[in-house]
Amino acid sequence: MITIKQVQSKADLKQFVKFPFSLYKDSQYWVPPIIKDEIASFDATKNPVFKNAEAQFFLAYKGNEIVGRVAAIINWLEVNEQNVKKMRFGWFDFVDDMEVSRALLDKVEEIGKEHGLDYMEGPVGFSNLDKVGVLIEGFDHIGTMITWYNHSYYQSHYEKHGFVKEKEYLENKFLAAAADPQLFYKANLLVKKRYGLREMNFEKSADIMPWVDKMFDLFNETYSKLSSFVKITDIQKEYFKKKYISFINPEYIKFVVDSENKLVAFAIVMPSFSKALQKANGRLFPTGIFHLLKAKKESKDVIFYLIGIHPDYQNKGVTAIIFNEYYNTFQQKGIVNCIRTPELEDNVAIRQMWKHFNPVTHKRRRTYRKSL
Repeated sequence: MITIKQVQSKADLKQFVKFPFSLYKDSQYWVPPIIKDEIASFDATKNPVFKNAEAQFFLAYKGNEIVGRVAAIINWLEVNEQNVKKMRFGWFDFVDDMEVSRALLDKVEEIGKEHGLDYMEGPVGFSNLDKVGVLIEGFDHIGTMITWYNHSYYQSHYEKHGFVKEKEYLENKFLAAAADPQLFYKANLLVKKRYGLREMNFEKSADIMPWVDKMFDLFNETYSKLSSFVKITDIQKEYFKKKYISFINPEYIKFVVDSENKLVAFAIVMPSFSKALQKANGRLFPTGIFHLLKAKKESKDVIFYLIGIHPDYQNKGVTAIIFNEYYNTFQQKGIVNCIRTPELEDNVAIRQMWKHFNPVTHKRRRTYRKSL
């Protein structure tokens, strides 16, 4: 018999966060989070997303053994301002037992119906900067710190429980030296001259901070037309600023501004921390922090985390400026592999942007939905 219990205490929440450590203990591809940070992200007093969202966390037990978990999420900005009556769920992990996954999903469905929502979709996080999608291809590739990894049986559980495909995401990778640098160098000069643009590079995180709010404003403008988009609020900007910006190499953040110093494009790349996180195994101390600092300095793999271009400058070659700057930085750093975060399968503009690098799709992931 399966028992579903709501997380009520700090001890419960720690068990919720640590469950995947046992589920994936033998996997060479799963990348563990830092336990302390993961717990903090679920704390309503620390994560400002809870100003506009709510979540309930559940553990599934078979006897005294934890066999699954799920987070049931409602983003009220999405429901009330966008009129998208969606019941979100994420952090959904379970042993290969249909009874376990069904019991957890039934609990999410129950909450969605209580709030009069139209459908449930997952796995998704609180917002667009969270992890998204269940992995359906690419199980033999190491995960990243900004994506979920899962066993191959997950997909069949969704489909046998009556869920259907909602969105599909592609993850691609390419060699840093895959494209002809002269192609971007020449285009970059032409675009800068035609539109009066210039690049901005940084050496210190402190120099980036005054621009961060403008960067998130531009992020909101860039993606506002996507059906799944939920804007980043002012209070979330402050949270992400403190949590992430100082953690990213300043030389991996590129801006493009116009003649009036207005931000028209940005991109953020992160070193790959996957192997360092595996060595840390959920803890910064005593040695985890050193593995992460070493990866920040020495990793030869990078992840394209975010890119944003003002709607007025889309399809005008502005990415040539960004790519030219990254090419120079990657050459100096000896970067070998570039990995892209999940991108919607039907986002043709994104695919066109990367075509000169001859990217290879190495992972696919999907969200599933079910009417309530």
